[in-house]
Amino acid sequence: QIKPSEVIDGNFLLMTPGFVNGHTHLGMSYFRNYADDLKLMDWLENEIWPIENKLTADDIYWSSLLSICENIKSGVTNFCDMYYEMDRVCDATIISGIRGTLTRGLTDNDGKGKEKLKSVRELYNNYHNKANGRIKVVPAPHAIYTCSENFLREISDLSKDLDGIINIHLSETKGEVENSLKEHGMTPISYVNSLGLLDNHVIAAHCVHITDEEIALVKDKNFYPIYNPTSNLKLASGFTPVEKLLKNNIIMGIGTDGDSSNNSQNLLQDMHIGAIVNKAREMDEQAVKAIEILKMATINGQKALGISKAGLIKEDYLADLTIFNLKSSNFTPKNNLINALVYSATAEDVRDVLCDGKFVMRNRELVNLDEERIKFEVNRHFEELVKR
Repeated sequence: QIKPSEVIDGNFLLMTPGFVNGHTHLGMSYFRNYADDLKLMDWLENEIWPIENKLTADDIYWSSLLSICENIKSGVTNFCDMYYEMDRVCDATIISGIRGTLTRGLTDNDGKGKEKLKSVRELYNNYHNKANGRIKVVPAPHAIYTCSENFLREISDLSKDLDGIINIHLSETKGEVENSLKEHGMTPISYVNSLGLLDNHVIAAHCVHITDEEIALVKDKNFYPIYNPTSNLKLASGFTPVEKLLKNNIIMGIGTDGDSSNNSQNLLQDMHIGAIVNKAREMDEQAVKAIEILKMATINGQKALGISKAGLIKEDYLADLTIFNLKSSNFTPKNNLINALVYSATAEDVRDVLCDGKFVMRNRELVNLDEERIKFEVNRHFEELVKR
């Protein structure tokens, strides 16, 4: 029997598995409150992509650290990030002490597809399974509207050479679906299936406009939609049919998306919104119960990212743990604690976070990261960014 190095007094505390942010863009914290209230493609093409093109690797490093701080403070011990300059994001994640599935966002509409594929293989060779297995590297075609048919096939082949996992945005907006029907004669998920992408383990961000036919197609595949309620609401993308997906036994995760479309990395906020908005969508008080959202944020989120033996407090499982303060008014009185986690808990109720059995936050203080220094650097880098 292992002798503990420390015993934590659990009085007035609630321990849960560490949370999983299933979809984010860590490097986008510069764009919090930067370009709001715009349509998705207008927002991307006229506001986000132009300033993103000016980002340096150092910019992305500090921005990613800030996002990681916010994730830890809302109980997250694992995330799936899609961005670029991913070697610096890997470095930031290693320093933080938590886990990350780091996915290099891939496009070839700039003519640099081959170069980017090479960079993914190099990233995989340099970082995959580093830091005691905390780092996973996965290729990530950005979307069907930024990747050519041949490029998507090449990414699928690359994935099969690596760990067989792909991360992609799919069916986020009605316009994406309409354009796919016009250009390919198929809806987005059917289109990527025709190219062989769904032969991989697919982490599929959004799936707001997934059709009944596509649900039937993916229900027996390794296809894991990631629900991004706040981002989808803010960008008026629509409502992911979560209840229908769950009834078809499709395993889902939940994510914040990036700060440019959510303005926050607070996963507890998305858990709350994600539960209640579906009750209104379905006009059913029992739709998408709190326990289903909690599973998305824990065991099912880990499964979506391809992480086994995680997401439960159980012998031989990863010691990734989040500890809540039950003295908070949000847990008073102590009725149904699962409901409390989803409907009333806030990030401020998270007291401690452990990853791999080691504290990464203790008594609301980050252990490995200097949050004040990080905020200073983000402000300094942003001032330089807008002058470029």
